[in-house]
Amino acid sequence: MSFLKYKRRTILLAGWLLALSIPMLACQPVNEQTHDSMKQQNVRYLALGDSYTIGESVAQSERWPVQLAAALSKAGVSVSAPEIIATTGWTTNELSDGIAKADPKGPYDLVSLLIGVNNQYRGWSLAEYKEQFSGLLAQAIEFAGGQTSRVFVVSIPDWGVTPFAAGRDQQKIASEIDAFNTAARLIAEEGGVAFVDITPGSRLAASDASLVAGDGLHPSGKMYSQWVELIFPVVRSLLND
Repeated sequence: MSFLKYKRRTILLAGWLLALSIPMLACQPVNEQTHDSMKQQNVRYLALGDSYTIGESVAQSERWPVQLAAALSKAGVSVSAPEIIATTGWTTNELSDGIAKADPKGPYDLVSLLIGVNNQYRGWSLAEYKEQFSGLLAQAIEFAGGQTSRVFVVSIPDWGVTPFAAGRDQQKIASEIDAFNTAARLIAEEGGVAFVDITPGSRLAASDASLVAGDGLHPSGKMYSQWVELIFPVVRSLLND
């Protein structure tokens, strides 16, 4: 057999084997879990808020954004340490100023927003809250690269059930918190953003002192763990979209 004939025959055989292998590869089952893990590698998470997000009076590891990242990591999702822009006492406008100073660099794969309790505490108007919350949510979406499916809002807990609120009008506090949360929920839903309601669970602190931190006002690490139980499935779904 001449060299040219042998070479031609070898090329034809190689092509025939490749043609056979393509349908075989196409029939291989897709490992969805592996696909999801690949899609979620190195998730960047930005958490925006106030004392509840920074975890006033609890250890850093007990902050709910940190607990959420740990839960995601345990589930096989690689998550960078959360970037937190939050300070105890911040209102909506103070969070906006804090964001401007921090100048976070997106896009992020996940962005959370929990803000408003200090607006309510200081007696600021609901109308002002709506306007400023809308602006903050728009920023959160921008930080997520314009993807509303990577942003979620957490409701304001009810501080009126804590020892700090003893002697105050707890019903009035609850009513105002509910009004702020209703506004936040509607704004989030109109923007196509997930809303996680942790407020009913926060009211269990009225009969369970272990859900309140040592300062008598803020949530304990235990309560934050309960928040994460509600937040985790929502976030897992968002990351799988």
